[in-house]
Amino acid sequence: MAMVRRVLLAGSGLMLMAFLVLHLIGVAIAPLAPLQFENYASALHQSWWLPVVEGLLLLAAGLHVSISLGKTLSNWRAGNHAQLQSRRGDRLGSWSARLQPLGGLTLLLFIAVHLKQLRLPRPAPGLELLHLSASLQSPITLTLYGLACLALGLHVVQGGESAQRSLGVLSPENAGIIRSTARAVGLILGLGFAGSAGWLALQG
Repeated sequence: MAMVRRVLLAGSGLMLMAFLVLHLIGVAIAPLAPLQFENYASALHQSWWLPVVEGLLLLAAGLHVSISLGKTLSNWRAGNHAQLQSRRGDRLGSWSARLQPLGGLTLLLFIAVHLKQLRLPRPAPGLELLHLSASLQSPITLTLYGLACLALGLHVVQGGESAQRSLGVLSPENAGIIRSTARAVGLILGLGFAGSAGWLALQG
């Protein structure tokens, strides 16, 4: 059962990471071509397959959160705080591992706010960027976006390598490549989404 949980945690995390990479590619269109982004967003939201993908992402997110929360609570109850730290022996890895619970809660809060902004209700076609820009005029919302970008970057730094270890892919031969890749993806996602939020805030 523990092995199944590790595989589900790793698999759901990698699925969410892949979505975030694709999401960032789409979001990156906005500063370069706002009109084309709005057309892209409108076409995406009208796609028949979008509810299916959103359902799969919701399932993956629910699995990831519930298993992570259960693991964290179990470790704390057992007094085994060392399991929450990175086993790599480097400062960034250790720091990102220790901050995983706090970062996870930050990301959950961000997701709730972000979904409310874009789904309850959904902005009218052509007004998504304007709606987000108006939301980011709030210092509290902008701060939350910034903290979420930092939490996301650190989460991927630790989780990218941890997922490969849980899936049995990590080995002494590929550990360096996997670690470097996880950190590069974490940096790109964190800075990419932070840059997009900053650009939107300046449009208001």
